[in-house]
Amino acid sequence: MKPTGIVYHPVYLQHDTGSHPERKERLTVILDKIRTERLPVEFITPKQATVEQVASIHGHRYIDQVKDTCEQGGGHLDLDTVLSRDSYDAALMAAGGTIVAVDAVMDGFDSAFALVRPPGHHAMPNRGMGFCIFNNVAIAARHAQSRGLKKVLIVDWDVHHGNGTNAIFYSDKSVMYFSTHQFPHYPGTGRMTDVGTEGAEGTKVNVPLPSGTGDEGFLMVFREILKPVALEFKPEIVLVSAGQDPHKADPLGGMKLSSAGFGALAGVVKEIADVCCQGRLAATLEGGYNLEAQAEAVVAEIKAFQGAVPDVRGMDPGIARRIEEVKKVQSAYWNCFR
Repeated sequence: MKPTGIVYHPVYLQHDTGSHPERKERLTVILDKIRTERLPVEFITPKQATVEQVASIHGHRYIDQVKDTCEQGGGHLDLDTVLSRDSYDAALMAAGGTIVAVDAVMDGFDSAFALVRPPGHHAMPNRGMGFCIFNNVAIAARHAQSRGLKKVLIVDWDVHHGNGTNAIFYSDKSVMYFSTHQFPHYPGTGRMTDVGTEGAEGTKVNVPLPSGTGDEGFLMVFREILKPVALEFKPEIVLVSAGQDPHKADPLGGMKLSSAGFGALAGVVKEIADVCCQGRLAATLEGGYNLEAQAEAVVAEIKAFQGAVPDVRGMDPGIARRIEEVKKVQSAYWNCFR
């Protein structure tokens, strides 16, 4: 078994949010858990993304706004999104860390996990929001394509819809975005009818789920919607926006996933990567605000990336109905994957 690459840098702890739920302890507890479990991992030191790499997704005016605000001591991008003096450097390193995770799986690692902050999937091209500054996974997807890969699958299991990622690639048929998320919930986007536009119809697969959905429901969605459509799309790399806030213990969500459930989802994603793209699979940290629950879930995901997938079984009739609804909406677009 090859080790999983763990991308980490101490500058992530310098993104100072005070008593905010998205705080530095989210990373330190995960790191402690990985060491306690003695997982077969190899730590990788990232470097900052260049402004040009960030500008593949974000406008220069917005990038300069973030830099200037931080140089002046910090502030807020919105009510939820804090900037401190070191946040610009941390955000460049977060994007750079996710880029390095892509490089790792393209250059020999079977899997990689970028333990970064600030998170990114809410960040729009010209606006940060929802604790996010730069859209790390979107920047990494463009980097993968700059290295010659054409088709990228992004799987987002955060409890909140990744509205930024969805919007960035909404008319881009080379990037499939798949999201499970609690609905209705912040930011209020991600309806099942949001399937893409301008020739990209069908490459955006949004699966809004009701509060209370647990392991069985999520796993049904991943097996019955994600896996078939991903195998049709045939990605050349799989990226994961790994938010652990659907955990049953998380204070900011209403879902019921267990730590083992996250491992089971990661196992389905690994199956896709193994079949479609020689196992190229890279994850980046998004949400998750119960420190111990998040750490347990991340460990389960890393173990699943390495082949140790927990056995989660069961049937959720309510989610079975939702699956059929989503399939009906998507059915007009299946041929675009062939």
